[in-house]
Amino acid sequence: MAFKTLREISDFAEENKIPFWQAVLQDDCEENGADSKTAIEKMERLWSVMQDTVKNYNPEEISSSGLSGTDGEKFFRYGLKNNSLCGPLVSSMIEVAIKTGESNACMHRVVACPTAGSCGVLPSVLIPLFKSGAASESDCVHALITAAGIGKIIAANASISGAEGGCQAEIGSASAMASGALTELKGGNPRQIINAVGFALQNLMGLVCDPVGGLVEIPCIKRNVIGCMNAISCADLSLAGINAHIPPDETICAMASVGRQMSSDLRETGRGGLAATNYARNFCGAVNSTSLG
Repeated sequence: MAFKTLREISDFAEENKIPFWQAVLQDDCEENGADSKTAIEKMERLWSVMQDTVKNYNPEEISSSGLSGTDGEKFFRYGLKNNSLCGPLVSSMIEVAIKTGESNACMHRVVACPTAGSCGVLPSVLIPLFKSGAASESDCVHALITAAGIGKIIAANASISGAEGGCQAEIGSASAMASGALTELKGGNPRQIINAVGFALQNLMGLVCDPVGGLVEIPCIKRNVIGCMNAISCADLSLAGINAHIPPDETICAMASVGRQMSSDLRETGRGGLAATNYARNFCGAVNSTSLG
């Protein structure tokens, strides 16, 4: 098979009357010469690591830069008050996104999905649903397989690297993968799955990669939250029967074009955007003074 576009996966799934995730799994097994049982077990291990990252979150730990840490715990405490604007489930998703991103900044084990900088998006939409009983473990594993298939297409036709395509390639891709995964989990058909992907990428197109001090902390961790929120809304848009007028595969190509046109200062170099603010420059100056001293 060797799918090259989202439309090819969708068409294959519809023609063979199988779920989107199963089409992705068949393609992966054929390409790698593996059996489905082995491939699913691998995804189950990744799912386990995602959950362990959140379980093992240290609410008192600060990253070595001092830029991040403890915010996941703050949001957890805020959520306990049951007066958030988002409600309990979405508040839990925000909490997971922050905790996973902070764990990455503190050098703990995470699943790059598709990158370490965007590692909080996929877990944030799946773990709270699993913990609430709204999704089974197999549901989540199948959703992750769908996400992997989406990520593979984006990587092949655009990029998942902030250095190459800006943050649209990292948080944007992660959000698209999460949106497709959610749509799969909620019983969406293959067309609805790729529609959700298209919406998610359109919404975050042009997002720059501007890490303060070149570290994957500010604004990266909180952008995982935006990726999560975008994924939820786009999945619901598609599940409601709303169509993305621009075909998702064309959106991916447009994202690739935007990434190529982006200034190098806005592609993970730490020279533009938020990385060029007075706060960021002062931080970098203080770090340099400390290291020289």
